[in-house]
Amino acid sequence: MLTLPPTVTPRAFERLSEIGAAAGGKALRVAVEGGGCSGFQYEIDLDAPKDDDLVLEGAGERVVIDSVSLPFLASAVIDFTEELIGARFVINNPNATSSCGCGTSFSM
Repeated sequence: MLTLPPTVTPRAFERLSEIGAAAGGKALRVAVEGGGCSGFQYEIDLDAPKDDDLVLEGAGERVVIDSVSLPFLASAVIDFTEELIGARFVINNPNATSSCGCGTSFSM
């Protein structure tokens, strides 16, 4: 089976531009850690890129993923959404077999 790196939507890059991430030398870091109500959870924050990160670039902005998290995010789509419950970055992950109601934790 072919595994592809994650992709980032133009809407997510646009939101990063609005918050000025690149101007501060930061990128959106997406990581997977153990925990959460479903076994794994996403950690999303602004951070400086590190040497072993996968760097996804668009619209002058960057999204970085560490090498440990990368297999969990194969073929995932990183997006930004605005809903009644709030605006946030979301991960559409085809590897997740289930997820919690808020979408921040998942199982495989």
